[in-house]
Amino acid sequence: MQADALTMQADALTMQADVLTMQADVLTIQADALTIQADALAMQANALAL
Repeated sequence: MQADALTMQADALTMQADVLTMQADVLTIQADALTIQADALAMQANALAL
């Protein structure tokens, strides 16, 4: 019984780790999008400076 309980806890921790990984992936995508926006704004600023 204890072994089953430990297995369930391990499974729960694995699921939590998977969720955290997915959240990290989402944050990475958001960071990439912000970088693209920053690059676009920099290009606009350069165009205005001409």
